[in-house]
Amino acid sequence: MANSSRVSARKRTTARTAVLPARRQAPDLRRLAPSGRSILIGLALAVLAVGAYVGARQTSVFALRTIDVRGGTPLLRAQVRKALSEDVGRSLLRVDSGTVASAIDPIPGVRDFTYDRAFPHTLRVTVHAEQAVLVVRQVPGTSAYLVAASGRVIRALARPHLSSMPRVWVTKDTTMKVGDRVGPGLAEAASALSLLHGAPLPGGVHLARVSKKELTLILGGGLEVRLGDGGDLRLKLAIARRILRETGAATAGGGYLDVSVPERPVLSQNSQVGG
Repeated sequence: MANSSRVSARKRTTARTAVLPARRQAPDLRRLAPSGRSILIGLALAVLAVGAYVGARQTSVFALRTIDVRGGTPLLRAQVRKALSEDVGRSLLRVDSGTVASAIDPIPGVRDFTYDRAFPHTLRVTVHAEQAVLVVRQVPGTSAYLVAASGRVIRALARPHLSSMPRVWVTKDTTMKVGDRVGPGLAEAASALSLLHGAPLPGGVHLARVSKKELTLILGGGLEVRLGDGGDLRLKLAIARRILRETGAATAGGGYLDVSVPERPVLSQNSQVGG
């Protein structure tokens, strides 16, 4: 019996020893590190890639030959192609966003653009035209300018009477230059009129009157829509549109609708404000 107990004890000891986890050996980091030859090959490939890129920038392999302009009007596309024509012959790898922007940004009719280099020889440019919303007339004199929703002066108008856009009359000392942006008052008028694009006020806007603290839209029937300053224009115009539709005041002629304080709109058919 004693011998049997010793045999059983040895078996249990052997079994316990068998399930102990084997000790892991630390990896040989020298085997994981790249060899000197691999490093030299990698450096050589990097140098070759850089050299190929620099060479392509300097040679005619990817020379610009075609300028594909899309969007805008035919006149605007022609202006963009002309502005970019100086880059014809240059490697496409040297034509970047700064290059394209320096050529296109001065064109007054372009609001923004996107571009894509279609290798090997084509530059594709998509332009988005400015939205004209306002004619500015200067008095005394006959000068007239077309102003975009962004407040940028797009171009001079030789025959402004042919345009049906709303007018703003300014004095001769108001600086107006094609490509520049107008001052705050005119900019607010342009912004308000752009918000009416696709959702006009009943009766349509015929004139706009601007000052440092007041923006007023004058409808075709003579009613004045007083907007106050340039804040909350979208809300003020929405309130004015609803009131005009529900009351029919736009066609009654004369009077005013004051929405300068949107929470307290005032409609009067008397053009003279009472005390």
